[in-house]
Amino acid sequence: MIGITGASGPLGRATAEAVLRTVDPREVVLTTRSPDTLADLAARGVQVRRADFDRYRGLVDAFAGVERLLLVSTDHVGGRLAQHRAAVTAAARAGVAHLVYTSVPDPVPANPAVVVADHAGTERALRESGLRWTVLRNHLYAHLQVPVIQRAAADGRLVTNAGDGRSAHVWREDCAEAAAAVLTQDGHEDRAFDISGPRALDADDLAALAGEVAGRDVEVVHVGDDEFAAGLRAFGLPEPAVALITSFGAATRAGHLARPTDAVADLTGRAPRPLEDAVRAALGIRPARRP
Repeated sequence: MIGITGASGPLGRATAEAVLRTVDPREVVLTTRSPDTLADLAARGVQVRRADFDRYRGLVDAFAGVERLLLVSTDHVGGRLAQHRAAVTAAARAGVAHLVYTSVPDPVPANPAVVVADHAGTERALRESGLRWTVLRNHLYAHLQVPVIQRAAADGRLVTNAGDGRSAHVWREDCAEAAAAVLTQDGHEDRAFDISGPRALDADDLAALAGEVAGRDVEVVHVGDDEFAAGLRAFGLPEPAVALITSFGAATRAGHLARPTDAVADLTGRAPRPLEDAVRAALGIRPARRP
């Protein structure tokens, strides 16, 4: 029996769809705080169970009978470590044999990304749980760069605090297919995989993409963290988002997101898709012609 938490969210839902391409729906358990959102999958025979990470007893019941469980990290940044620890403990009590967790690359103290503490603590809880485990350290999603490219195209300037750092952005769908592979295959226990796109891009590469959209050159403007954060505030973003986005720029600048891997290809048998394809598909533009 395969279980997926947060199944009404984008990554959980995409992973469920990927699993269901090869697994009998009756052998799949999806958990969510909003079961009604998965009514279509329930109609196909999937077991949909209510689960709230703040209610431990309910988690034990939700995970009952599951052998392999994907724990999709919650969106409560800064407060989710307690939720994740509860889920790990509940999984062990429910008899789960193998727990798969979605983390971030390089979850070490030197990494300034504000999400690192939650993920590093959860990884530690996994290793101490006595369960077999797999960690999927997903790089930044490619689709999150679409609004960045659009804004740069409109302004003629790409403002960044990432310096000359690079980031191996990955399609969320590739993360989902990698997770599905781990859930449906043997041999991935007690390992951590960096789930990345095929190559790492810097600000100049992103500006070139913005130039395709704008039909003109787009300038790269390098700023410090404080100035970058001030710009995000001026754009109307709430403080938690400002802190999160700024910290990822700092992490990129420090090289924590710059290492592409073969994990997607190794797990799925298919090469990961590049960020450029995600941006062009979202914005309806054709690839630039090569001379």
